[in-house]
Amino acid sequence: MPYEPPTHRVERSLRATTGAKVVAGVDEVGRGAWAGPVTVCAAVTGLRRPPEGLTDSKLIAPARRTELAEALTGWVTAHALGHASPLEIDELGMTAALRLAAVRALEGLPVRPDAVILDGRHDYLGPPWTVRTVVKGDQSCVAVAAASVIAKVHRDALMARLAAEHAAFGFDRNAGYPSPVHRAALAELGPTPHHRLSWSYLDTLPRWRHMKRARPGAAEQIGLF
Repeated sequence: MPYEPPTHRVERSLRATTGAKVVAGVDEVGRGAWAGPVTVCAAVTGLRRPPEGLTDSKLIAPARRTELAEALTGWVTAHALGHASPLEIDELGMTAALRLAAVRALEGLPVRPDAVILDGRHDYLGPPWTVRTVVKGDQSCVAVAAASVIAKVHRDALMARLAAEHAAFGFDRNAGYPSPVHRAALAELGPTPHHRLSWSYLDTLPRWRHMKRARPGAAEQIGLF
């Protein structure tokens, strides 16, 4: 199924309405996984034409996605990655962990962006960042699509490295997301140090349910950042 290529429309709008000179696209991967970090990429692309085939990373075949990520790292003006670990996710909750990872990525850029295009409906960044949220921004915005591909390939490679330590879990194939192999390994072996222990999958594993950690409530997350 063909997809419309992403454009710089939102970036041009931000430049015109806010005076922003440096605009970063931000996207995350790993939000729904049972294991591994949540990873955020911030990418600055300017207004140049992107490499052919750029779109949401989930719509690109794995081999092509890896090739495209390599091309993008040389094509973007700048990019940086930020992570929040499973422990940080458990302690802070996902929204605060996403913000932590995104701030780490944004602060890793050589120049602080004047504005940020954030994929999705929810602004998990907030002040002092100037944010424009865009639903399906990873398909429609060049900078967000670039961030999507780079983040996905980087995190998949990280999870593949963890597979060497924990072969039974199939991290090289499922990237820490739910799968029959992953669930079977959890039932037999229990969570690894890379698992999120506040996730509900532990409710279905009586042998390991005692390891579950309570998720922080909204009141506990207020004032974290």
